[in-house]
Amino acid sequence: MDLVQVLADLDAQPWAELEHAYGSAEDTPGHLRVLASADEEEAGEALSELYSSILHQGSVYEASARAVPYLAGLAAAGVRAGDLLVLLGGIAESEGVYDGTPPGACQAAVTGQLPLILPLIDAEDAAVRQAAVWAAACTGAVEAVLPVLLRRWEREEEPLVRAELLAGAVLLDPAGPAAAMVTAALKTGQPGELRMAAVLGSLDLGLPWTGTHHQAVLSLLPADPLVAGRLDLERTEPLHRIVEALLERDTSDDREAAFALLDFALRVPDDDVRAEALWATEQACVTSRSAPARLANPLIALLDDPASARSALSALDKLGPYAAAAAPALTALASEGGALADRALKALVVVAPERAAPLLARDLPERPAALGAACGFPYDRLDGPFPYHPELLAAARARLTAPELDGNEPIHLVRLLASWGERAAPAFPELAASLGRFPVFVPAALAAIDPGRAVVPLEEAAVSGPEQGRFAAARALHSLRSPAGDSGTDSGTDSGTDAVTGGPEPLLTVLAAELAVDDTRRIRQAARATADLGKEADVLVPRLRAALSTDDDRVTAPRLDADLDIALALWSLTGDPGEALPVIAAVLEATDSEWMRWTAVNAARAAARLGPAATALRPALERGLADPDRAPSMAQALLATGAATHHHADGAHHADGAHQTDGARRVRLADTLLSCAERDADPMGALEALASLGAESLTEPELHRLAGLAERDRRVWGTGSESDVVSSDARFQEKARALLRTAAASRRTDALATD
Repeated sequence: MDLVQVLADLDAQPWAELEHAYGSAEDTPGHLRVLASADEEEAGEALSELYSSILHQGSVYEASARAVPYLAGLAAAGVRAGDLLVLLGGIAESEGVYDGTPPGACQAAVTGQLPLILPLIDAEDAAVRQAAVWAAACTGAVEAVLPVLLRRWEREEEPLVRAELLAGAVLLDPAGPAAAMVTAALKTGQPGELRMAAVLGSLDLGLPWTGTHHQAVLSLLPADPLVAGRLDLERTEPLHRIVEALLERDTSDDREAAFALLDFALRVPDDDVRAEALWATEQACVTSRSAPARLANPLIALLDDPASARSALSALDKLGPYAAAAAPALTALASEGGALADRALKALVVVAPERAAPLLARDLPERPAALGAACGFPYDRLDGPFPYHPELLAAARARLTAPELDGNEPIHLVRLLASWGERAAPAFPELAASLGRFPVFVPAALAAIDPGRAVVPLEEAAVSGPEQGRFAAARALHSLRSPAGDSGTDSGTDSGTDAVTGGPEPLLTVLAAELAVDDTRRIRQAARATADLGKEADVLVPRLRAALSTDDDRVTAPRLDADLDIALALWSLTGDPGEALPVIAAVLEATDSEWMRWTAVNAARAAARLGPAATALRPALERGLADPDRAPSMAQALLATGAATHHHADGAHHADGAHQTDGARRVRLADTLLSCAERDADPMGALEALASLGAESLTEPELHRLAGLAERDRRVWGTGSESDVVSSDARFQEKARALLRTAAASRRTDALATD
């Protein structure tokens, strides 16, 4: 094709009115022109800009579809054909549409260019052939593309192109000739790239896993190099993908097949194979409840291998209680020097804290990760406070005086000391001396380790200390006050300290100032503290009202979240929900978008706090049941108001006045909540709502579903970090089993009553 012809109407398009990832697409025609530049560097930059703007992190836009004909025309004209075909394939396969472009519009645009793309499947350059196969298959146009792929399959010799042809056939027509192609490609003697594509294709087709597949994978390790030239980014880690696919089948045979692959690979004396196996093992433990028990021994054995120890430590984090057997190996590693010792000690803190304490004391300045773990950072995985150790106390005191102390270390030191309470009282002088340096987090520790001596420095800090620390100081001081009616007599502790009897004035003064700042985080914590004070804080009601935003200001999640906390504080102080309800209603109205769902959850939780007083919010709460991420919190709020609501499949919502029985409504609500847990959408919230609904109200089919969640092999994922999934899943299991026991006990009681 002639370049002049390809770009003839480029400037006739309304690029300035179209959008891409960075707003107006007015720069897109310039990038398209530069692609044909003789300057390789300049053309490469233009390609990079197009990837960034019209296929931004896999997302496509209105401008993406409009650019497709020019990209295809340039490729057909021989301009960076391989690169542009890959870009076209990415546009075609993307489902990430966020600018109102109709779903499928971009794929349809690429499909419309198949007359230019398909001939390139026979290009002389193998890289162009491969990219053309990829782009064509991504259109999903079976009738137009599959015959071309099959014809090329008969004469193609390049392994990577054959692998792409096989993957394309699997994608386009799983019920067609793909199965026979996969079987042929699996045979010994075929190129490794093709055999690995066949293994992956077998899983995509749902074919039974056999000894042939098992032996093929073992013979092809390490597998990553075999897919390094493939264009499907989801297949760049084949062992991980294979294990994941087998575990997703959720049968005992397929699980054992996955574990057998990993058990073998973890024992192979090859660094690359072990690296792949360790990553796949880590993900298996995150996915499967039975994986840690099955894989703990070969994984722990790798702690003795210097080349594998670092990755093994990362995977060890996912073993849960099965990591306890690693304590001797971790102790040996933690006794050495360097960053690896810190990571090993961090793991030892969790699995054997008594062993870890003296090692942490010995090398405290060089063990930041282990220190963080000892104070419960970041996931509070310790069963209780880290064991007190006099040498560790001495080391912490010394570190508090170090002039270079900064970052997270002082926070962790202070949290550790506070967790020990009065046993850490010898550190009071060092903590008091550091109050000016770290005014935000030292006050609570002072109050925890020596309440009597803490009063004077806290009073000074609350009144005249650094502004950013006055709230913390005033709150810590207030925590030392005697309960109402207490005369302030001796507390009976060994230190002989007396309880503080002063009034709340220092805290009220600070809270009044905090509510007036232009910082939503500080406003939120001040509002919560005000609510905790109750009637003592009546004087702050005008300050709370003044801190509320206007309707025009409620455009960001932090601002909306702050308003919710203020509304709850007003309700707590006045006892009148009249001021809180409009605020919560406004937040629910403003959080319909996907990006505001967690603020909507906060609004629902606020409504639940109000209980029956929030009856007027039921329609908005019922609408939230349609979103799995919001539904559990919305259900909790509805139940708190006294409603047993449900969400129909046809989109209609019904509350107490609906024609159906209360029992039927509860069944529907239970179904919604179980569906949320099954989809990993706030599963803990779903269980809490089911508990509020009443385990005794669950039907036998619903109890069966709950038992499936509690006892299945695949973990239930909650929100939060992947590193916490094992412990969060354990908490889910425990709560689900408790609900099942409650339901069983209720049925036994009913049966006895009937008899």
